Amino acid sequence: MLLASSVPSLSWEEALLRLALAAALGGAVGLEREFREREAGFRTHMLVSLGSALFTIASAYGFRDFLLHGGGLVRTDPTRIAAQIVTGIGFLGAGAIIRQGLSIRGLTTAATLWVVAAIGLTAGAGYYSAAAITTLLVIVSLWPLRILTHRVMSRFRPETDRLIAQLPAGESPAPLIQELESQGAQLRALEIGHEADRRTVLLDVTLPPRSDAPAIVAKLSELDNVLEIRWAD
Repeated sequence: MLLASSVPSLSWEEALLRLALAAALGGAVGLEREFREREAGFRTHMLVSLGSALFTIASAYGFRDFLLHGGGLVRTDPTRIAAQIVTGIGFLGAGAIIRQGLSIRGLTTAATLWVVAAIGLTAGAGYYSAAAITTLLVIVSLWPLRILTHRVMSRFRPETDRLIAQLPAGESPAPLIQELESQGAQLRALEIGHEADRRTVLLDVTLPPRSDAPAIVAKLSELDNVLEIRWAD
């Protein structure tokens, strides 16, 4: 039979520290998602990290009595339960991914759920420095790095914006489209809605780099058949 001193144990103070740290680090990542009003926010990320930490602690220390009283018949692998977190978190991450037409949303949120599970697992294993460093890197990649990437890529990759125009009822949007194309814009999508005395035209357009969006709107507003025109907020 194994000696009690040879079986790993965890005091309640240490368990509290690991669980609290996992919840705090996971919640820190979730705050960024909460501010951006994503599908999974503060509480979801905190719970994923906390649950991962608890699974890790239970896997490593939760079967101490079986080891003590099972003698040589009991063999345990402290990574077996924790390893299933990597597989199981995929189902939760898939629920955060939403398909809207041809676009897909939620991939970044799914990735943050996956990484906070790793943070919780690491905190539960007692590797505090790695958990804290990873949390810092995740927050940097979600916030400052996103802003920097957006500024850099906007110089080389044109953006698609939505233009909302009001035309008289029955009026063709052809002159509006021709003027847009003459300004160097490319029409990506067109949607037309009808009301009592006017026609609403929604145009998804890609502007050339460093183009003057307000000047384009001012030019289009001078067309005879345009009652009102503006960029969508």
